[in-house]
Amino acid sequence: MISFETLVSRNIVRALSSELDLAGLKINVNRLLSFAIIGFFIILIFTSYFTVIILKEPAAIGMVVGLALAALYDVAIYTVIEFLVDKRKTFVETIIPDYLQLTAAHVRSGIPLDRAIVMAARPEFKFFSDDVKRVAEQLYSGETIDNALMNLAERYRSPQLKHSMRLIIESVHYGGGISDLLNQIGKDLRAQQLIQKEISSQLFMYTIFIVFAAVIAAPALYGLTSQMIKITTTVWANIQTSNGGLALPSQGTSFLKPNPPQITVGEYQYFAIASIIIISGFCSFILSAISSGTIVRGLKYAPLFIVISLIIFFIVSTVIGGLFTAITG
Repeated sequence: MISFETLVSRNIVRALSSELDLAGLKINVNRLLSFAIIGFFIILIFTSYFTVIILKEPAAIGMVVGLALAALYDVAIYTVIEFLVDKRKTFVETIIPDYLQLTAAHVRSGIPLDRAIVMAARPEFKFFSDDVKRVAEQLYSGETIDNALMNLAERYRSPQLKHSMRLIIESVHYGGGISDLLNQIGKDLRAQQLIQKEISSQLFMYTIFIVFAAVIAAPALYGLTSQMIKITTTVWANIQTSNGGLALPSQGTSFLKPNPPQITVGEYQYFAIASIIIISGFCSFILSAISSGTIVRGLKYAPLFIVISLIIFFIVSTVIGGLFTAITG
């Protein structure tokens, strides 16, 4: 079996291993690298072959297209991992207030903190409960509560969880009402989440404008422009035919020298489709950044936005083309 880990630096291997742990994936780094590297070359070869042999494009263009799609494949893998990392973080930050208040209730009833931490892990907390059980195993094996709690916090990319664990550790060290602290942390986190929801609702009008501009207006304009190029090309072809191959009648003088379109309809459609995919994709990430403060969550909206944008583009192109069928022939 090929060891793909030897093809990259140790820093990259450690970073990928950390990302896989944060995402909760059970595959190892070598398997991930095998998917990324083998898939990269497969896409590069088949895309280059299709572009050069089937579409009859120059070899340089085929190589560029192949490299671009292959790189996009690896970026997509990394983006999915980041999405899973953020999904776990979001879920944990949602249940942290309930978990801390349950822990506080157990502590108030006289249960020691190390046992209360484990007893508060309910089945509805899903994978977080499994991680809390690992904390219990570490404690029973002789690990200090400081290291056990920080190990739990390191399993998620959540500043709220890490801050909460640090406060608990400081309370254990310096004394104080641990149950009151846990309860207050839970209340503060819940208040912070409510504020974030209020801010998102106040920015709702901005999101509507961005979606309209990127998903509806831009594809419609690209569709209209593509048909205008088609019409203009047809008109110029008719002029050249009626004037024996000349663009305009040669009689008279004029300061205006119109020229036929320098871009074909096919070339513009390729450009329009690529632009629509980029615009609608970035629109989903912008909406995610506005509503949640992180761009990764926009990944789940990107396919929907791209499909809707392309549908609008082709519908507008078809409708406008049908209206001018008499001109375009």
